[in-house]
Amino acid sequence: MALRWTRSARPGGVDAIKQLFTAGPPLLARLLGLVFLSIALMTLDHRQHHLGSVRGALSVVVYPLQLLVDLPGNTAEWFRESLATRRQLQEENFSLRKKQLVLNTQLQKLESLEAENRHLRALLDSSFQVGERPMLIAALLSVDMDPYRHQIEINKGSLDNLFDGQPLLDSKGIMGQLIHVGPFTSTAMLITDPAHAIPVQVNRNGLRTIALGTGKLDQLELPNIPNNADIRVGDLLVSSGLGGRFPPGYPVAEVYEVEQDSGRAFSRVMARPRAQLDRSREVLLVWQEQIKQPGLPEPPVEETP
Repeated sequence: MALRWTRSARPGGVDAIKQLFTAGPPLLARLLGLVFLSIALMTLDHRQHHLGSVRGALSVVVYPLQLLVDLPGNTAEWFRESLATRRQLQEENFSLRKKQLVLNTQLQKLESLEAENRHLRALLDSSFQVGERPMLIAALLSVDMDPYRHQIEINKGSLDNLFDGQPLLDSKGIMGQLIHVGPFTSTAMLITDPAHAIPVQVNRNGLRTIALGTGKLDQLELPNIPNNADIRVGDLLVSSGLGGRFPPGYPVAEVYEVEQDSGRAFSRVMARPRAQLDRSREVLLVWQEQIKQPGLPEPPVEETP
């Protein structure tokens, strides 16, 4: 008995499929429309900054996702520290005790030097800035992978009284400044970013100049230094405090190259940042007491767990 295969025709089936694929504008027109809309929004935001509130709202929405992305790494780090052997902990404890003894000895010397410096400034009838400033410790959330921008994101924001332009430091020196502050997170530009500049001075003789970012994490440029200027390899550059953005006296970089050419009016001077820009996991945010905004509470001194 032979079986016959028949194709059942459904009324309107072919017409419905054709209508599905032909309804609405073509895909190319949709794509071009979205591209033009994106360009218009970027131009509007770049010129008039109307989308700042939108970015702030998006940062609030994305913040839990950032915590979830960072959760596996934090969990792995917690397990690694929890499984450390007793011998390793004893060796680390012994090493830390030795370092603490050395640091306490150095601190005693620094306290005596600070007291002597305060006395000399009082004799000269000069104002003295106390080294103790309101400060806050924050942790890194992410690093911008764009090779033409050196920016990082931290886990503190406007709810912690942070503000645009606030200085950012680590245990070695100045790292950069905040350029965008959201409610829970903030974005900072490092001193090596090509768009960044910081007023500095040579710690040895007080020669003032500006350190420009070059786009390389281990390099800063000091422009317009005359050939007869007293600057040498190994000179420490500290923040001068000009402009009121960065507190004075904090280490910024160390000169590693001074190239003089008689055919040019200025020397080529390069410096290496003191801060560990590619290694630091925690950063320090400082406030300058003389420019504190009224109405804001005193920022607390705390450490990120």
